[in-house]
Amino acid sequence: MRIAVCQVNPTVADLAGNVSLCLDFARKAAALAPDLIIFPEMVIPGYPPRDVLYDGSFVEAALAASADFAAQCEGLPPVLFGSIAPNGRERRANRLLPGLLNVAYLAQHGKMRIAAEKRLLPVYDVFYEPRWFTPGNFCPPLEIGGRKVGVLVCEDLWDEDYEVHPAQDLKEAGAQVLVCLSASPYRQGVLGQRLAQARRVLPDADALVFANLVGANDELIFDGRSFALDAEGVQFAPGFEQACALYDFQDAKPQEAPGGKFQIANLEYLSTDDELADALALGIRDFARKNGLGRAFLGLSGGIDSALALVLAVKALGAENVTGVAIPSRFSDPRSAELARELCENLGCAFDQVELESLHTAAEESLRHLAGEASGAMLENVQARLRMLVLMAYVNRFGGFLLNTSNKTELALGYSTLYGDMAGALCPLADLTKPQVYSLARRLGGEVIPAYIFERPPSAELREEQVDPFDYDKVSPELEEIVQADGSHPALKRSEHKRWQFGIVLKVSERAFGSGRMIPVTKR
Repeated sequence: MRIAVCQVNPTVADLAGNVSLCLDFARKAAALAPDLIIFPEMVIPGYPPRDVLYDGSFVEAALAASADFAAQCEGLPPVLFGSIAPNGRERRANRLLPGLLNVAYLAQHGKMRIAAEKRLLPVYDVFYEPRWFTPGNFCPPLEIGGRKVGVLVCEDLWDEDYEVHPAQDLKEAGAQVLVCLSASPYRQGVLGQRLAQARRVLPDADALVFANLVGANDELIFDGRSFALDAEGVQFAPGFEQACALYDFQDAKPQEAPGGKFQIANLEYLSTDDELADALALGIRDFARKNGLGRAFLGLSGGIDSALALVLAVKALGAENVTGVAIPSRFSDPRSAELARELCENLGCAFDQVELESLHTAAEESLRHLAGEASGAMLENVQARLRMLVLMAYVNRFGGFLLNTSNKTELALGYSTLYGDMAGALCPLADLTKPQVYSLARRLGGEVIPAYIFERPPSAELREEQVDPFDYDKVSPELEEIVQADGSHPALKRSEHKRWQFGIVLKVSERAFGSGRMIPVTKR
């Protein structure tokens, strides 16, 4: 049996674009003469559509787009693809409930029918699927290519802690091959978790093929890395890029395919800085591309955080689309702006410098009546907010967006200025602890980041001889352990209101500051 996996990058609610994308890949896959073509979960509406599903007109359009895709697949081998379907049940009293199923459709002979209904709806971390979907019913295996193919939808593979076991039900119904349509977001170490789940359900089946989404939508990054697993081992599609890959069940050998191929697993790639850099670059790139933002700006302090953010931005968008801006003040080390300039020259991106002194002096004069013994923090924060005024002026003048450069340890401690250095639409470092920032910077930018940036003590440079008052090597892992365990800490509590007003955090850990962590501001 030959199964082609189309690992594609859809955009949420871009129905016409997603249909066109899938049709292009389906035709490429058909040239490989497969028995079956597989796309990821929710590939037509894009994932996750979240409360867009409350819009009845969107639901109708998504159903029509799914039928249109199936019709255009006429003449191709059978195609499995993810979308939505009405649940066929009476709506509950709340008229806002969309009453939907998360399904896999089988497109064949220009028509489509439901091949699988997602039975397990995750409610943890960033997932709230029962808000939009109802659990599906069992669907028997398909007869394709002389084999019985059992279809799972994402969480259905992760059934270990549930009372319902979709994979086992399919195997008991005679499934010889299992396929899983997935939209599994990237987290460090997640590939090993997926393989563990696949190996757990594989016994009594000949093979399992996992088709995963690729691309980024807001905070979530999808890494692709679709795979085929059988008794001979595991083969992967590429990571963090679109690909069409063929799995030949007859001889279980990797086959060349347009846009990529299945490859023998490179286990050294699991959870490395290279993987992390690819994930963050994809998050930045897709945020810009899918939102029509042509250029990124960021403030360069001469410190490690902004240096890494700049390296990632250039990796994601190209040097011609990134501008670094240094905004030295009376308290800045003269080397700070020079380091920023040198970094931009090394990367080949635009650099500009704006002196803060005139704005600083004007603000001090205007706020003179608030000065006093307790005004130290106020006057320091004024400088941080003036810097953001400058940076947002660049965005307003030239278009594009502002990249934030804060890291996760600073956010956990509350060591950041609201409406100051917390400004920015996208926050690529905000799920990295301070030590992780240093590690990734050495790996990714060791040859372009000036050496003194690694050596200098971290500082906000908002007063004379200021340095950050933390032992980051000690406090970072302690706070990260608390965050990952959903624990409590005085610093976290004091700064919760800040994080509610923060930009979009690219999620790369199991627990990030974002939609998966809903801690109230007002609590005791």
